Amino acid sequence: MTVTTDNQLCPPPTLPRARGPLSAALADALASPQQDPPNVKGVADADPYGEDLQLALYMLYELHYRGFAGVAEDREWDPALMPLRRALEMRFLNALRADVPAGRSTDEVFADLLVEPTDHRDSVAYFLEHEGELWQIREYAALRSLYHLKEADPHAWVIPRLRGRAKAGMVAIAYDEFGAGRAENIHAHLFAQLMADLDLDTLYGHYVEAAPAPALAVVNVMSLFGLHRALRGALVGHFACVEVTSSPGSRRLAAAMRRTGAGPASEHFYAEHVEADAVHEQVVRREVVGGLLEEEPHLDKEVAFGADATVHLENRLAAHLLTSWRTGNAVLLQR
Repeated sequence: MTVTTDNQLCPPPTLPRARGPLSAALADALASPQQDPPNVKGVADADPYGEDLQLALYMLYELHYRGFAGVAEDREWDPALMPLRRALEMRFLNALRADVPAGRSTDEVFADLLVEPTDHRDSVAYFLEHEGELWQIREYAALRSLYHLKEADPHAWVIPRLRGRAKAGMVAIAYDEFGAGRAENIHAHLFAQLMADLDLDTLYGHYVEAAPAPALAVVNVMSLFGLHRALRGALVGHFACVEVTSSPGSRRLAAAMRRTGAGPASEHFYAEHVEADAVHEQVVRREVVGGLLEEEPHLDKEVAFGADATVHLENRLAAHLLTSWRTGNAVLLQR
């Protein structure tokens, strides 16, 4: 299978099919500039973690990345779309603030993150390592492609909002994520090779329509935090959570790829993250988080919130995946 991740080779994805009134009105507005802007009244009653709201938010956020076929590039900051985006964001953000522990410190959060649980029943990586079948690994990769084919892009929004040690540390990690100067080593490209090993379509955004709401929410939260300077602490917390927990999970996923014969590129992607993220963990804790809180100590609880929100959403996704897989059901939506 041809691996296509470069912008010049990979066309923007098509608008996904709607999953409710919010995403339907938004799709109509994006497809036709003459269409009235979506009404925000329905947002207050929408499930903040549901299919309709999460897809609508995903569509709005993708305007800041590669956009959609047939949608003009200047719709990215179209004032007519901003009221809907703001309403969706606040509905999602308020739900997160209500559902994660309040008032925790960064030290408390990292004390939990640095200890791998002994009970692995809720771990997707552990399940795939020991029980997962190839079809389940393919589903997992398809869902993760929503982020990994733009890996590190959402976190790059925070760089101009940091100073000193925090900025230097963030850029050092981003340099690795973006291939350390070599296009073939960009992590998004490595993931596309993993997908090719698994005989998955490597086109950017191809699996959006197949992704259930818990998978969309995991991706959306990065853009939510990244596109708002006021949430820079939360994005640093999200990024730190990902880096601190990545190495053990990647080790298990590399073993899963090897056990199921997924292919050398599949194993290599996660093996690369075992080594790289073990180093990144130290940099993100000492330089990025430490540097940020040295400069702006009032952001301590926001960093903790960002990490806790990440765990909350990943746990929701894990529960959805494992409930389906353990009963022999697919998680990819058939639309």
